[in-house]
Amino acid sequence: MPEIHYTEDELIALLKIKDKQAFSYLYDHYSASLNGVIFRMTGNKELSEDILQETFVKIWNRFESYDPSKGRLFTWLINIARNLTIDTLRSKGFKDQQKISSDENAVSNIKDEKSVQSQFDSIGLRRQLEQLNPEYKKIIDMAYFDGFTQDEISKKTGIPLGTVKTRMRSAILELRKKLVNN
Repeated sequence: MPEIHYTEDELIALLKIKDKQAFSYLYDHYSASLNGVIFRMTGNKELSEDILQETFVKIWNRFESYDPSKGRLFTWLINIARNLTIDTLRSKGFKDQQKISSDENAVSNIKDEKSVQSQFDSIGLRRQLEQLNPEYKKIIDMAYFDGFTQDEISKKTGIPLGTVKTRMRSAILELRKKLVNN
């Protein structure tokens, strides 16, 4: 049986009437990308798979709220996945589970943290970061170690988005020079 292909408009129309074959097509063509986004945010395979499942349940149940005039289908799907991931990571149940997990594995976590720290320091990056201009260091720390997007950094610090982007680029160029010269 030949594989069915839908245009985005056809797919949207079929999903609005709850066509199961179209939903299966949506899952087959978008789940890997959505799971990648979720996994990057959680760093946990099992958790990302659970959130992916919740994402598709929410998509199925709320597809009638999708408005093509407000953005592309993929953008809407990513926003659902991202918001569910953020909600999960901020939930009290998740935080409690993380505390329990970290207490159970405290000894191995200490060893792992030291191992990661020593690997990180082995290339001298931490030392180079400490030498950066403080405004560059803050943005690099927030982006690479805390996982914030440039837009989130802008909102949290009150620095205009364009300035955040410029500082990040300048910091990366400065780090590159420092690491190449060492």
